[in-house]
Amino acid sequence: MYKPAETTAERKHPPPVKVLSGQLRTAESRGTADGCLIRRGGGRSLPVSLVWMQGTVLEVQPERNTVMLMDETGTFAVQGVNNIPRGKPCLEPGKYVMVMGVIVAASPEPVIRAVKMADLSELAGLHRRMWKLEVEELQRVLA
Repeated sequence: MYKPAETTAERKHPPPVKVLSGQLRTAESRGTADGCLIRRGGGRSLPVSLVWMQGTVLEVQPERNTVMLMDETGTFAVQGVNNIPRGKPCLEPGKYVMVMGVIVAASPEPVIRAVKMADLSELAGLHRRMWKLEVEELQRVLA
């Protein structure tokens, strides 16, 4: 069976890992381009560079191309939001959104450079309740 060769982009970044901002705050840095290691139970660590996060929009800073979000473990900044196709509807305080992006900084305040954003406000209650479980399940499988 024919299997096409991986492109450089496919090798460069593994799939996004679902994380909470609190996990990034306590993560071990692996260098700017390599992301970080988040600690899992049992002494295990999980390398992450591309993340999937969810949270409520607290503040929009269009002049800085940034939005501040909050999940159940704290706040985090998302940069590059003005460059995201169809990202504008997400840029409103109170909206519950998902963001996929590359880790720019993990601590003291997590900063993510956005690659994709989507508004999850319509079913925000369900998304909020399920998010921590989704994060735990994916990390358990990956670790």
